[in-house]
Amino acid sequence: MTYGLWLSAAGMQANQYRQNTLANNLANVGTVGFKGDLTVLRERAVESLSGGADGLKFRNLLLDNLSGGTFVAPTYHDFTTGALTPTGNPLDVAVHGDGFLAVRDGDAVRYTRDGRFTTNSRNELVLVAGGGRARVLDQAGAPITLLPNGEPPRVAADGTVRQGDAVAGTIGLHEFSDRNTLRKVGANLFEATAGGAQPARNSTLLAGTVERSTVDPIASLTGLIDASRAFQLNANMISMQDTTMGQAVSRVGRMG
Repeated sequence: MTYGLWLSAAGMQANQYRQNTLANNLANVGTVGFKGDLTVLRERAVESLSGGADGLKFRNLLLDNLSGGTFVAPTYHDFTTGALTPTGNPLDVAVHGDGFLAVRDGDAVRYTRDGRFTTNSRNELVLVAGGGRARVLDQAGAPITLLPNGEPPRVAADGTVRQGDAVAGTIGLHEFSDRNTLRKVGANLFEATAGGAQPARNSTLLAGTVERSTVDPIASLTGLIDASRAFQLNANMISMQDTTMGQAVSRVGRMG
């Protein structure tokens, strides 16, 4: 009976995580360049089968045929390309392909698919998202600074930032051999946890365009309802098992 309590508790934890992830996806349906998160649940082996050689000493013919519960596997990001929407804004770009834009956020280099740019007080090209704190980097990894007293900037399809006929810099576009090594750090930014970024070979920029979120609101809402029901079901099971244990202690003990 206590075994059932642990299984139900594990189910509640897993589905609470699912709810949090799906709720965050729904909150970012309208976030430009957002990549939805995909939760994966896996079955846990029973302790006697997952505890190594010593676990064989504690085999139970009844419990070993049951599930060991549920746990959350690593969460994956949906790196498919979102819908590309023209905006006509000369400082908007969308990445077509698997590439990422590089920005400097404080002292760290981050990566993003959000190509909405503006300028800060130092005349640097920065992301609109995050209040303009992330500076856009060029191909060499340096911030792009606009020409003083120049014409209004615009971004060309090749990533060149032009002010009239003058070139202020070229936006760096990077790719990764394994995008699953990228980890979200907030503000729609990623950090590379392993390996370095390589100059993009199979990606291009689309000027005057933005990439929409990859989140499907209908599928996410349906999943959120399903996770909520599963959470409540496991909570009900805990309540039922707790009541049964209480009755066993009070009634069986009294009969003895």
